[in-house]
Amino acid sequence: MKTNKHEVIFVIVNSGYAEEVMDLARELGVRGGTILNARGVAKEEAAAFFGITIHAEKEILMMVVEKDLRDTVLSAVYKEMGMAKPAQGIAFSLPVSDVTGLVKTEDKN
Repeated sequence: MKTNKHEVIFVIVNSGYAEEVMDLARELGVRGGTILNARGVAKEEAAAFFGITIHAEKEILMMVVEKDLRDTVLSAVYKEMGMAKPAQGIAFSLPVSDVTGLVKTEDKN
C-alpha cells in the first residue's frame, strides 16, 4: 500500500539499551519495533574527536511510526539516550513509501 504517512526510525545504541528505548517510544505512542544485534566500527581518531568510548556491541531498534510521532520520538531518544548518555544512542528517520501489515488499533470506548 502506497503511503506518505509513515517513517521508519532507526536507533543505534550500546548493547542492552534497545528495550529502554522501546519503553520510551511506547510511552509516546509507538506500538512496536524490531531489535537487531549489530557490531559498531569506528576509527579511534573519530572516537577521540567526539570524546566517546566506542563499544563494539550495538543494538539497532527499527520502528515504523506515523509521521506525526517522528519528531517527538527522535527528540526524546536524543534527550534520554543520546551520545552523552551511557546508551550512546544515535537516531535517524527515513521516509516509508510502501507499507503493509500495519493495523490501526480502534478505540474500544
